[in-house]
Amino acid sequence: MKKLLFFALLSLSVSYTYAQTKEELQAKKAEKQAEADAAQAEANKLQAQIDALPGWRTGAFGTIGGSLSGFNNWYAQGAPNNNSGNIGFTVNAYANLIQDKFFWRNSLTTNLNWVKLDDKDDPNDKDSFEPTTDVFNISSLYGRNITKTLAASGLLEYRTTLLDNFNDPGYLDVGVGATWTPAKNLVVVIHPLNYNFVFADNDAVFDSSLGAKIVADYSRQLGAISFKTNLSAFQSYKSSDLSNWTWTNSFSYTLWKMIGVGFDFGLRSNKQEALNYALAQTPATATGFDDVDNDLQSYWTFGLSYKF
Repeated sequence: MKKLLFFALLSLSVSYTYAQTKEELQAKKAEKQAEADAAQAEANKLQAQIDALPGWRTGAFGTIGGSLSGFNNWYAQGAPNNNSGNIGFTVNAYANLIQDKFFWRNSLTTNLNWVKLDDKDDPNDKDSFEPTTDVFNISSLYGRNITKTLAASGLLEYRTTLLDNFNDPGYLDVGVGATWTPAKNLVVVIHPLNYNFVFADNDAVFDSSLGAKIVADYSRQLGAISFKTNLSAFQSYKSSDLSNWTWTNSFSYTLWKMIGVGFDFGLRSNKQEALNYALAQTPATATGFDDVDNDLQSYWTFGLSYKF
């Protein structure tokens, strides 16, 4: 009986000591967490003051995706013996000079992808990586401040493909107008006087013209999340067939240090490109702008991301 009573008292003592120790540790943890939160809030205030100072702001983030596979005697598929793979990456970079009286914003967006399917039983097929997604865009925007959120500006933007048909077509927009910055990370460009130079071998389809340029760009970093969305549109005064727009989006979530996951997608409408593609088919699927199917163009990439 005495032994049972001793063990009962010992168990109660151990339980009380454990509970007391756990409560003390939780209280210390809460105290340290409050100190860390206060320190982080102070650090965020200091960073906001640093960001508000005149000078250069630079940064970049991107997505890398890829896979490789090999099959031998895998009879369930059409090509039982093959090597296949796809590789792709995107880069979003910027270098902005912000001063009290003017700004100079420069950005680069590129999305490149390659894919291959090497059928070992077909000696005539291609065994190399072939380009699929091929996007390249670079822009430079200069503005002189009129008010805190409005500036007179000039824009130079160039977009083309790098891997296939470089500068065929290539688009160079040069224009002047106004830039509105209602928020820190939002830039809206409205240039009613813009010339869209188009470089291409097929002069019968691609044509340069005068028109209006509208660009809206928003980029933001919220903790581990980085994202950027950009809409670039040209409205030709000569003909709506010469108008075009492109909308690109990039998202990156950091999981560990600078590595995470990323997702990119883009949409585009360009009737000149649609007609050029239709005329290149055998037989041609269109004869002019009136009968071409200007389907919405799109791409997406998902994979690992790295924040520079």
